[in-house]
Amino acid sequence: MKIICVGRNYAAHAQELGNEVPEEPVLFMKPSTALLSVGSDFHYPVFTKDLHYEAELVLRVSKRGSRIVSDAMNYVDAITVGIDFTARDVQAELKKKGLPWEKAKAWDQAAILGKWQAIPEGEIHFSLNKNGNPVQQGSTNYMIFPFDILIAHISQYFTLEPGDLIYTGTPAGVGPCVAGDLLEGYFENQSVFSLIIHA
Repeated sequence: MKIICVGRNYAAHAQELGNEVPEEPVLFMKPSTALLSVGSDFHYPVFTKDLHYEAELVLRVSKRGSRIVSDAMNYVDAITVGIDFTARDVQAELKKKGLPWEKAKAWDQAAILGKWQAIPEGEIHFSLNKNGNPVQQGSTNYMIFPFDILIAHISQYFTLEPGDLIYTGTPAGVGPCVAGDLLEGYFENQSVFSLIIHA
């Protein structure tokens, strides 16, 4: 299983971090070890002092596909909300030196996954609360690259296999979190995960 992530897929998020709005999907990857195991506690990483949450819609790949040109949504069978955690201070140093982001994005437990849902038709809403207060709200209508374009684009470079995960990008509102914070992800109005950050 591999985790394929899409960066800067919402214009407002790209702008809030001072990045250019991309002309094609920005891709990076996390290893399978980045996924927080079910029932495990999440601990604040010792190598960062600026941990940021980034809530995203996540697609689950259901069948093998390469160089997909049509019917891209037939290759995924479920959706949920997850978090692509980022060590923002580490990322800033790496970007300054023109180095890859893996140390800031792909460490153990850097990917959170909610309960799987059926993929509905039309616009999809999701959100993240921190300590009971809304901090991020997203909609598929505001994605730069919709699901089918992302799936097809990714498959031009990486063969998709059953169980692969596609993190589809985060909307504006990313921000820091500290030990003791409670993060809750919502798919439409349904809670799909609740996560306490441990020291």
